[in-house]
Amino acid sequence: MKLVLASQNPHKIRELRSVLPDHWELLTASDVGIAEELPEEGSTLYENAQQKAEFLWRACGLPSLADDSGLEVDFLDGLPGVHSAYFAGPQKSDSDNRAKLLEQMRDSAERKARFKTVLAWTTQEGTSLYLGQVEGEITKEERGSQGFGYDSLFVPSEGDGRTFAELLEREKSLISHRSRAVAAWLKALQKS
Repeated sequence: MKLVLASQNPHKIRELRSVLPDHWELLTASDVGIAEELPEEGSTLYENAQQKAEFLWRACGLPSLADDSGLEVDFLDGLPGVHSAYFAGPQKSDSDNRAKLLEQMRDSAERKARFKTVLAWTTQEGTSLYLGQVEGEITKEERGSQGFGYDSLFVPSEGDGRTFAELLEREKSLISHRSRAVAAWLKALQKS
């Protein structure tokens, strides 16, 4: 089966490929000739994921998969949330985003947070949405070199105290928010 993923992010592509069935061919928007930036104008992760998947479906006619992910920090009333990629500004810099988060939480003892991924699957039947989330805490300093985004600051509650960036890719894929959203999507596909 061919499907188009609404991402050019090599980390997301690799992470998704690692959990998809082998017989599925994962294409990106550029693989099907779409070069423009995909829309992300929603005020929620759900809206952004749906916008991107439906845009791809209309553009290429292939089943389309899009996600939007965010880190919600309790001390910051859910921020950066839907704005996670642009938390430090429009340049979309992971290192600047992490630095801003650490600065805003510098004096906070409250470190609870969660990563969420909303996956949107659009076909001729319409769009379905799936949520994956993992609870954890924000560290006081960066740890680890694997992963991307806020991974070096996030310690999952059900782990062994390592950040996502300290986990091997296969270890992270067992508990990550994205893999949980993908698992919910695959389970729904098997039922239909």
